[in-house]
Amino acid sequence: MKRIFNHLTMTLATAAALTACQPQSNGIRLEHQGDTLTIVHITNPTRYLILPIQESCNEGKVKLITGSPADMAMDVRLAVDSVEYYVPFALPQGAKEATVTIGRVAANAICWDSIRLADTFDTTNTDYYRPVYHHTPLYGWMNDANGLVYKDGEYHLYFQYNPYGSKWGNMHWGHSVSRDLIHWEHLDPAIARDTLGHIFSGSSVIDKNNSAGYGKDAMIAFYTSASDEHGQIQCMAYSNDNGRTYTKYEKNPILTPFDGLKDFRDPKVFWYEPAQKWYMIVSADKNMRFYSSTDMKNWEYLSQFGEGYGVQPNQFECPDFVQLPVDGNKDNMKWVMIVNINPGCPFGGSATEYFVGEFDGKEFKCDTDKSVTKWLDFGKDHYATVCFSNTGDRTIAVPWMSNWQYANVTPIRQYRGANALPRELSLYTKNGEIYMAANAVKETEGLRKGTTPVNDFTLADEHLVSPLATGAEGACELEMDITPGKAQATGFQLLNDKGEKVDIYLDMKAGRLVMDRTQSGLTAFGEKAEPHAKETDDHRKTESVNYINDFALGTWAPLSLCEGKTYHLDVFVDKCSVEIFVDGGRIAMTNLVFPTQPYNTLRFYTQGGEAEVKNLKVHQLGL
Repeated sequence: MKRIFNHLTMTLATAAALTACQPQSNGIRLEHQGDTLTIVHITNPTRYLILPIQESCNEGKVKLITGSPADMAMDVRLAVDSVEYYVPFALPQGAKEATVTIGRVAANAICWDSIRLADTFDTTNTDYYRPVYHHTPLYGWMNDANGLVYKDGEYHLYFQYNPYGSKWGNMHWGHSVSRDLIHWEHLDPAIARDTLGHIFSGSSVIDKNNSAGYGKDAMIAFYTSASDEHGQIQCMAYSNDNGRTYTKYEKNPILTPFDGLKDFRDPKVFWYEPAQKWYMIVSADKNMRFYSSTDMKNWEYLSQFGEGYGVQPNQFECPDFVQLPVDGNKDNMKWVMIVNINPGCPFGGSATEYFVGEFDGKEFKCDTDKSVTKWLDFGKDHYATVCFSNTGDRTIAVPWMSNWQYANVTPIRQYRGANALPRELSLYTKNGEIYMAANAVKETEGLRKGTTPVNDFTLADEHLVSPLATGAEGACELEMDITPGKAQATGFQLLNDKGEKVDIYLDMKAGRLVMDRTQSGLTAFGEKAEPHAKETDDHRKTESVNYINDFALGTWAPLSLCEGKTYHLDVFVDKCSVEIFVDGGRIAMTNLVFPTQPYNTLRFYTQGGEAEVKNLKVHQLGL
């Protein structure tokens, strides 16, 4: 007993020696317990504890202590030797004191000199590359769109969100709403990371028949909780205030993999009228699994689809399943399985493919052979595409506009991640095959603040449109009809005064539409990138990546998808992106660009023959 007592005395003495307290300053007192833990004592808490961030640092563990088993530590890259930006950490309101513990951050880190209290957090834009008219978070990281749903005149856009830094981590469901798909109001995160894990992707529906028992027209969200401890499990939450706040189902999870599968995520739920049941599709490694339910809580396995389908190798993610008329004929309906894959993009990294076929209430059967791959978009920055529910006859999809090869290191600080323009989906036939078109929604016409028409011209060599009449910061939409004639190639370049350019052309010899961004501006962002491994803590690992090979490239699409000898191009240019829609979305192509000043000139050119450019309009865009 004496030996134990002496040992305890020595331990306490050692702990006291390692504990260093800093004087209270502006309501904060820091208690460093060695180099592994700091206790932040706060008197009269304000709304936020402002945390200084350095992205190259390892993640610390920041936890608000309330005494509840639900207290959850967030992963935050607190600044060690330089501060790059700040993020807010919410504190309890009305309390006289608050305690926050911060682990894995050295006692001599610079963050301790900069941490402070505040009642406000300034979200005024500080990023040069923040888009003019695309949706982005006010601050922090954003990737996949989640839970897209329309209700009472509002489009709800939830998204994978890290409020504590502009790199992947701490997955919450961020939340924005819009009445027109172009003007977005930012709201507080709707579903927060908890002790079951990160809140991964999922879907939302309107429970018109009160199937789940939370009230008629309750909004029900389905998502994946992901952690090393619990794996990937499907959960649900409900909202009775039009999606502003959610209550998590007390008996979560509602579904776990019957075979212990590691990759089991991203539930898509929809109402299947013939069976009078709710159906769920879950990404299960390289398959999509179908389940059904009458109460949204108890799910029965039905079938699976996908093994060996499409481009290989791949990892299936973020499914969607929609029924569309072929060529507008409602008597000829087809089901379409949208599958987001990583890797698998023909240009490297992540992309979106789809499969057209029949569904009998149990199994989906694809119309084409396993080897056939159909792409929803032919750019490199189009991923995690999912559709709004409850939109009637319209099928509206929203992609994430980035690529997992470099998403964590794009030249942005305050926020990172944007959505591409919403697209309306439809089916059309070409040469006996059914394809899906993705065209910019008609609501984008509301972005137009003015239009400058350009006279038709025959292109024999080159033709300049300068200065290009754009909106604020180069934001514009270019509409035109190009008839290549006998030219081997014809197209145009978006240029700025520094010679940076995006080259867009019809390569008639190869039968391709090409967008070349090799000289578009910034194309190399560093020496290392964090690969996509969101299902575990492996996202902290790094691998060598040559960004010149990953980013500075051209993407292409087959012109065989289009009609006739004249091509209608609709091109949307924003601060850091170019999106092309050809012939009503038969070809869609989405790419990020980072010019160091806005493009202000159009240079048309042709090779090997004359071409015609007609109906050219330059729309100035803005919110």
